[in-house]
Amino acid sequence: MRGPGWSSRVVVNGALALTAIYFLFPVWWLLVSATKSNPDLFSSNGFWFADMNLVENVKAVFSRDGGLYPRWFANSVGYGIAAALGATITSGACGYALAKFRFRGDRLLFGGVIAGLLIPGALLTVPLYLVAASVGLTNTIWAIIIPSFVSPFGVFLCRVYAEGAVPDEIIESARMDGASELRIFAQITGRIMAPALATVGLFSFVGAWNGFMLPLIMLTDKTLYPVTLGLYAWQADKGQATYNLILAGSLVMVVPLIIGFLLMQRFWRTGLTLGAVKG
Repeated sequence: MRGPGWSSRVVVNGALALTAIYFLFPVWWLLVSATKSNPDLFSSNGFWFADMNLVENVKAVFSRDGGLYPRWFANSVGYGIAAALGATITSGACGYALAKFRFRGDRLLFGGVIAGLLIPGALLTVPLYLVAASVGLTNTIWAIIIPSFVSPFGVFLCRVYAEGAVPDEIIESARMDGASELRIFAQITGRIMAPALATVGLFSFVGAWNGFMLPLIMLTDKTLYPVTLGLYAWQADKGQATYNLILAGSLVMVVPLIIGFLLMQRFWRTGLTLGAVKG
């Protein structure tokens, strides 16, 4: 028998199903297109398979231009790991300090963090380039890595999480036992904040992995390119002749993100919800 709220459940589940289809539809198109040869991309159905050339396309991607793609892939991994570690440490420390320490201007500082959430990252690329150029960091890996250490979203999330999930009694007890503030953060509150820190790390890794504007402005050496900029360079240099390789490279590029999400989705869900409600 139909329950009293069956119509609401149908509407909600229908909306979720449509949303899932909306987001998965491009993934399906990418998967299908990556299996095709370049002529098949323009002559066959765009949403169904033709001749299966995925293995050949992937081999061509990894061997083209003397094997630049593996170098780009390794660069993206390095940029992503550095961004995840750096943003996690800085965001966790700043968020914890804003949540548990009271000092003059703390609310103003947190307001500045919230304001930083409203500024699109693309607007900061030119100022970042001018700063990097003034200290000689352009066309180096540090021009990409150092800006990734700052995450207003990470600071905001860690501040909210620490305020709601870290009891003041635990901190006071550790201080009475003689623990330093650094030790309290590293061994006690850091573990409590693990879901939020994992969420910040995953978001930062994804942001660095998908980064395009900052590397485009900062880098001129192709051996330092991330995958996103490398595939763009292929498209700009070769045009339609490399569409199948660009699509195959894009499919390979997506795989680490899927693996990372599957491995850390438990932390992601917890980090986004648990800290939002104060106990």
